[in-house]
Amino acid sequence: MNWFEAFILGVVQGISEFLPISSSAHLVIVERLLGIHIDGNKLEFEVLLHLASLFAVILYFWKEIYIIMKDFISYLYRRNSSSYSNFRFGILILIATLITGVFGKGLEGLLGDRITNSSTIGASLIVTGLFLILIEHGLNQGVRTERDMTWKDGIIVGFAQTLAIIPGISRAGSTLIASLWYGLSKETAVRYSFILSIPIIFGISLMEIPNLSPAYYKTMWFETLIAFSASFIFAIIGIKWLIHMLNKAKLTYFAIYCIILGACIWIFLNDIIPIS
Repeated sequence: MNWFEAFILGVVQGISEFLPISSSAHLVIVERLLGIHIDGNKLEFEVLLHLASLFAVILYFWKEIYIIMKDFISYLYRRNSSSYSNFRFGILILIATLITGVFGKGLEGLLGDRITNSSTIGASLIVTGLFLILIEHGLNQGVRTERDMTWKDGIIVGFAQTLAIIPGISRAGSTLIASLWYGLSKETAVRYSFILSIPIIFGISLMEIPNLSPAYYKTMWFETLIAFSASFIFAIIGIKWLIHMLNKAKLTYFAIYCIILGACIWIFLNDIIPIS
């Protein structure tokens, strides 16, 4: 992998991480279409890209994160009633994260090698697209805010996020779809979805630390720096883009893209993305 290929993968990961189009599917597609071979251990490179996305969402939502953490600690130790709403919001994030962590591993083990074959990726992208259309055109806009959320919201969104272990099912898309479907307002759904990504990305990266090889970063430091920078910058662009499109009721554009791409992969790209 040269620096330009690293840049391409960083851009793909960054721009697709927080859009409802599945970053994992796009990385698989781009790597195989362009014949990009990641030298050394691929795990190190993917962890780096995820950390770039993590830093991007923390930077974008740092004020909200700070307030939630402050109120969480305040209510935990002082039982300050004015902090209860954000305390409960934090609890719901923990509930969804726990469910995703437990059931995500189980789903990954159940699917095995089939998780990255063309049929799975293509079908998952089509399903994502259909649900995006249904959310935008088939349901009334929800009005519930953080104050109205219950433990059921955490469980439902947690299970929806679990499905994102499958390339083609977008983490951002699945959590947004579940949140909006269950009656949350767009503002609350966006806030919950994006902040929920922080413990998930951090947890995934943390679990992989024992498997990382420091030697990789010594030999591929320039390529990884390029990829990290590109992923970070374009993740911020992706966050802004999704919020803008959601507010303008333009999720249909992402839906059409997912359906067309999924159909093309399923029908035409079996030789490039082989069926396992």
